[in-house]
Amino acid sequence: MSTTQIATPASHWDIFCTVVDNYGDIGVTWRLAKQLAAEYHIKVNLWVDDLHSFSHILPNLIATKRQQTFNGVNIFQWNNPLDIEYQAGSVIIEAFACELPEQVKTIIEQRHKQSKSLAPHWLNLEYLSAEDWVDGCHGLPSTQVNGVKKWFYFPGFNRKTGGLICEQHLFKEREQWQSDFNNKMTLFKQLGLTGINHHDTVISVFSYETEALTALIRLWQTSTTAIHVLIPKGRSLTSIAPFIPGETNNLIPGQHVKLGNLTLHILPMTDQTGFDRLLWSCDFNIVRGEDSFLRAQWAAKPFIWHIYPQEDDYHLVKLEAFMKIYCDNLAAEISTTWCKLNLAFNQDDQHAVVNHWQQLNSVILPLQQHALNWPNNALDDADLASRLVQFVKNS
Repeated sequence: MSTTQIATPASHWDIFCTVVDNYGDIGVTWRLAKQLAAEYHIKVNLWVDDLHSFSHILPNLIATKRQQTFNGVNIFQWNNPLDIEYQAGSVIIEAFACELPEQVKTIIEQRHKQSKSLAPHWLNLEYLSAEDWVDGCHGLPSTQVNGVKKWFYFPGFNRKTGGLICEQHLFKEREQWQSDFNNKMTLFKQLGLTGINHHDTVISVFSYETEALTALIRLWQTSTTAIHVLIPKGRSLTSIAPFIPGETNNLIPGQHVKLGNLTLHILPMTDQTGFDRLLWSCDFNIVRGEDSFLRAQWAAKPFIWHIYPQEDDYHLVKLEAFMKIYCDNLAAEISTTWCKLNLAFNQDDQHAVVNHWQQLNSVILPLQQHALNWPNNALDDADLASRLVQFVKNS
């Protein structure tokens, strides 16, 4: 069949993803695809333009292979124009306004002209935001020049939005993992980490470059108790370069650097299951982007969100919107400390981030309890996949 031939909608969903910022967009779409396949038995075709970057979170993926299957999901190399025979599914999702290939849009238009009932459901999966305007924009259609409707699907933190990605048994698995101290010690051993004792503080770092992290490392090395910072090869290493002899590019997973009472451990890249378990095993997590940001919340541990910088500091507006709902029922002294810490980290304010980190000790216990309670409150009995499936049925 040619790419422009009209046919009855196939019983599968297509998800198109352009890899931006290495792992963020693909991290979200890969989790969603896996969940749709596992929990809703939907055949999913995931089209990705950069299989090399994708392979960092799916190590068995062959970056040069045009078609392969993992976790029940068919993964295709998305070249533009498409050079693989394409048959449109009943649902087509363009992740984060990635712009569908012309061949795909042509098929959607042809089916729409033939019969509206044959046209695939066309959705744009938007970025996660806690801003108020999301409630009013979620689920709205946009009529394209060809008369086809494209629906805008916004993830979010309340029932007026599209929900949050969370697998059905995730919280139970996390609770079982965290209930046995041996689980995290076994994980650390598997990652090649040595010298971590039961009462040591362990912090994971998956941030962008920032002088705020540099300032915190200077502080942590003067700690009166042992601190271990777990950091993968990547953008975060730029911030620790002043403390590393030689080139950071020469660091290898399993290597560690001792700085006073602080030990920096270099991590290997891991798959998504491994990353979840890493977050579950640490006392505090510093994360970035969208996928890691949400997984830090599901880890039920205190965290800093290093949000992607935007023009005119608009990213701080998004940060403020999230902090407002996250701290809604927190006592003022707890929320103030945590919010100022996050703001200082995102503003590269070295003095402020050190000051607010030092104040964290006075509120860490109630903050830990809040982090433990938050996931169930945020999920609100309906995850993104279940709401998405229902949305398609209703629309």
